Amino acid sequence: MARKQKITPFGWEVKKRLAELQMTQTEFCEQEGIPANRFSELISGTNQEARYMKKYRIIVAEKLGIEIREVS
Repeated sequence: MARKQKITPFGWEVKKRLAELQMTQTEFCEQEGIPANRFSELISGTNQEARYMKKYRIIVAEKLGIEIREVS
C-alpha cells in the first residue's frame, strides 16, 4: 500500500477553501488550467524548488483568496 503524502499548512488552507466552495481539486484545476500533478505537488509541498511552482502557488492563492504565509 502506498504511503500518503503529507499536506502542508498551505495545502490544508487550499483544501478547506475548496470544501467551502463545494469544489473538487479536479474541478478547480480544470477551471484554472492548472495541471493536476502540479496541484498535488503544491498541496503536499513536494517539488517546491521548481521555478514554476511559485507561479501556481500565486494563482491558487489569488483565486481562492488565501494568504501565502510560507516562504517558497
